[in-house]
Amino acid sequence: MADDAPAQSKPREAKIRVHDGVEIAVALYMPAGEGPFPALLAPSPYRYDNNALPATPQFLWRETGPIDLYVERGYVYAHMDIRGCGKSGGEFRLLDRNEQKDLYDVIEWLGHQAWSSGKVGGIGQSYFCMSQWWMAIQKPPSLACIAAFDGLNDLYRASVYQGGILGDFFGSYWWNQNRIINRHPTNGEHPREQTCDLNLLLQQHPTYDEFWCERCAAERLHEIEVPLYSVGVWGKVDLHTRGNIDGFRRARGPRKLKMIGPINAFVANREFNSRELHEKLLLPFYDHYLKGEDTEYTDRPAVEYFVRGAGTVRAAESWPPAGVRYVTWHLNAEKSGSVTSLNDGTLSRERPQGEAKTSYRYPDPGWMMGVVGFGPNNQPDPARRVLTFTTAPLDQDVEIAGPIKLTLHASSTRSDMDFFVKISEQMPQSAEDRAKALNPASYWITKGWLRASHRALDPKKSTEMEPYHSHNNPEPIEPGRIYRFDISIEPMAHRFRKGNRIRLEIVNGDSAVTDVLWTHYYVPNKIGTDTIYHSAQYPSDLTLPVTEGA
Repeated sequence: MADDAPAQSKPREAKIRVHDGVEIAVALYMPAGEGPFPALLAPSPYRYDNNALPATPQFLWRETGPIDLYVERGYVYAHMDIRGCGKSGGEFRLLDRNEQKDLYDVIEWLGHQAWSSGKVGGIGQSYFCMSQWWMAIQKPPSLACIAAFDGLNDLYRASVYQGGILGDFFGSYWWNQNRIINRHPTNGEHPREQTCDLNLLLQQHPTYDEFWCERCAAERLHEIEVPLYSVGVWGKVDLHTRGNIDGFRRARGPRKLKMIGPINAFVANREFNSRELHEKLLLPFYDHYLKGEDTEYTDRPAVEYFVRGAGTVRAAESWPPAGVRYVTWHLNAEKSGSVTSLNDGTLSRERPQGEAKTSYRYPDPGWMMGVVGFGPNNQPDPARRVLTFTTAPLDQDVEIAGPIKLTLHASSTRSDMDFFVKISEQMPQSAEDRAKALNPASYWITKGWLRASHRALDPKKSTEMEPYHSHNNPEPIEPGRIYRFDISIEPMAHRFRKGNRIRLEIVNGDSAVTDVLWTHYYVPNKIGTDTIYHSAQYPSDLTLPVTEGA
């Protein structure tokens, strides 16, 4: 069977009555024979009867993995329609307590069937993975392990309100998609109209209140005791990456972390649905913990991480890896001469002297698609209409692995301001193209976000390199007053090549050209001038976790 072919096994369907009397629908893909079999539970809002479609990036929500592979290997694959979706009863309320308790009840039902070995594991990507954190926190006795593949555990900070700024993804793209695929299942049977106005519901909770505490598994990761294999994707910093790292770091049971490739959401979907990934990566984990087999999973390092830009995988005993040095580059007003942007500032290892600052007004008249302008060749140019601070060409490779922090001193003419931050690698450019004001080739590595009114840090959870914002009591800023802002940029492992440059980009919005599905609303009243200070009195600094060279 091709990797992208639909599962061919015809499932049994079951209805499971849970704690409050609601019936939860589950499709059971059964191996041949009488068992006993271990089960893999895949909970999602995407309707199991849509599994007739191929699991390809065309259908980003088809994140089951290769169902038939597991059936062939003697596993019962249980695909669950979560509450309020597909054929399950109840109302959808995005990972609320009822949805969490349903996971416990379904796992225990699976573990006590006549065909069951009594052991259940979690499987699946993205929303399936978000549910797996809650499986483990609920502690059902039949749950033996989870393989948390590419899934966040802090809905507020990771996606819905990154840095306190409302994003488009969950309330707009994701919810519209989910309602459509529930209303129009592949077989045309039992169409489901979902009445929840998720967009409004999310906008009614702009701060980290009890609504979010209930739904964010990050609050309770320390309660996870079952074996955990946390597999993250570097290309998903807009959504899931930090969740897999935090899940590994804060869980209490046997656990390992693997961070894979520089792949984006579409390639990650394709990879997860391939047989090869499961045969090499996940089956040894499941076979060990669900079947008691001696597999090579036990010999894997505690941490394996792919280094972007180097194309290599490294092993470590912890994250961040031992031996990381935190190296600081200072924002400077001097021109780099290497890029056409609103300011063309520099990043330097030397601290700035005297007084210096950089201001920009917004919305910028040169913005054409979000904050992206067009170059002289009439092509989208992500750097042209944003602030940039760029190093000199690197005299050796610089490899990083770990958390990244940006400290800014800034002021605004408004009572609030937004920071959208990117770190990019910028390649060399010919003198001829530079003279034409064409910008050099570059690609972004990772991102960070912060709204000024959400600047308050939680002293119990913040560390020197990982600022953690409480987001529970926004405080407007005083126009014209200089404030310090500590911004946590999403963790990364990357090698910047000798001769290339490290570039920091700062602006107050984003664009579908560069950020695809993970954009943020630009509200009409966001009009003003922001100033970033980079002086002896008010330094602004970027600190990177360097493992090789500097």
